[in-house]
Amino acid sequence: MLLLTAALVAFVGSHFLLSHAGRAPMVRSLGEGRFSIVYSAVALVTFGGALAAWRRAPIDRLWTAPDFAWIIAALLMFVASVLFIGSVSAPNPALMGGGARGGGGGPRGVLRITRHPMMWAFALWAVVHAVLSGEARTVILCAAVLTLALVGARLQDGKKRAQRGDGWAAHEAATGFVPFAAQFGGRQPWSSLYPGVVALVGGAALYAVLTWSHPALMHAPELGFWRSLS
Repeated sequence: MLLLTAALVAFVGSHFLLSHAGRAPMVRSLGEGRFSIVYSAVALVTFGGALAAWRRAPIDRLWTAPDFAWIIAALLMFVASVLFIGSVSAPNPALMGGGARGGGGGPRGVLRITRHPMMWAFALWAVVHAVLSGEARTVILCAAVLTLALVGARLQDGKKRAQRGDGWAAHEAATGFVPFAAQFGGRQPWSSLYPGVVALVGGAALYAVLTWSHPALMHAPELGFWRSLS
């Protein structure tokens, strides 16, 4: 468990360092292309080390999730799948090359639900797997992913604000950090909850693939509704 914790600290810490304080000097020294290679290599090595430590960590169960939690988890994982597909299928200013406001006409698709749909997809994944697993090693792993997603998204807001000025400020004003905050705050109409055909259909397909492959790939139970009803 100590090795797992150390590996996760290295993974999250190196990601924050290379994404923020260390990025500019390293890009100046290495260039954008070489920096991207270093960034990807560090991420793969540290996360691979964390996964190896997770497999070796003892299985200490802290709790057992009730049956109804599987139904809630299925819904949350479907939402996470839609957010993930939507984050890469429409102009997204939080991603490289996404533009200052994600294209003309302001935010579209899942960006009207949250301006960080990919990060919230990872956050939902982390919460679902921590709750359903109840294992100490998985809770620690998921806590690291959750921290990386949500703290990283907050730090990204600050970085984009400094880089893009009024363009990002306008994007922030039209969107919400927390899902549905823009709708509750009156910045987006409730009709904007519809994520679009690509995000909805693609998210459903991704959810189906993950549900089908989950037992085979992860030696874990099914994720769908039938798990709680069987």
